[in-house]
Amino acid sequence: MNTNRKTAIIVGVLYIIGTVAGVLSMIVTWGLLDAPDYLNVLASSADRVQLGALLVLVMGVALALVPAMMFPILKRQNEALAVGYVIFRGALETLTYVGVATCWLLLVVVARRYTDSGAAIASQFQSLGILLVKAQDPIIIAVQNIFFSLGALIFYYLLYRARLIPRWMSGWGIVGAMMYLAAGVIAVFSTNLVILLLPLALQEMVMAVWLIVKGFNPAAVLQAKQA
Repeated sequence: MNTNRKTAIIVGVLYIIGTVAGVLSMIVTWGLLDAPDYLNVLASSADRVQLGALLVLVMGVALALVPAMMFPILKRQNEALAVGYVIFRGALETLTYVGVATCWLLLVVVARRYTDSGAAIASQFQSLGILLVKAQDPIIIAVQNIFFSLGALIFYYLLYRARLIPRWMSGWGIVGAMMYLAAGVIAVFSTNLVILLLPLALQEMVMAVWLIVKGFNPAAVLQAKQA
């Protein structure tokens, strides 16, 4: 098995790990922040919050490794864009995942202090808890979506240009990334439209399976090496 085939398999597996970890993090923490007395709920469900934070970090690490694996291949097409892809998807996006996980862990600390504190200072912890919750939606999520989509646009443009995967698939990725970007911009001013995120999420799973089963187009890889 050659290096490019191994890279394709690893990238496909990383996409699946990242997506599964992200979905599980939402399932594990579902409803914890919606209750009126969410600080009491968080204090009694600290294990779920901590597991959710760990899953977010797993997602961040898995998705951050994808640009590292793809850079040697993509730089043959356009090194500047390949570097931009690494910055947006490997660094900036990962920082937002760290931010989300940090907020969740801090919420556990605040919730425990809230339940242990007297009425005199309980309101202070409640205010801090509200700030940590609001910091995640829409601010961090919106910024995360914007970083993600800009990196994705670069990624799928380079894939489309290089023909490393079928062009219908990379074209699907470009359209999905544009919808993802729109969702991020809208979330800054209004609400998070999850429906705009679904086309790219589906595309990435299709691409992940394709990379594991088929790999990159050998002719495109050879042409890139000769360029």
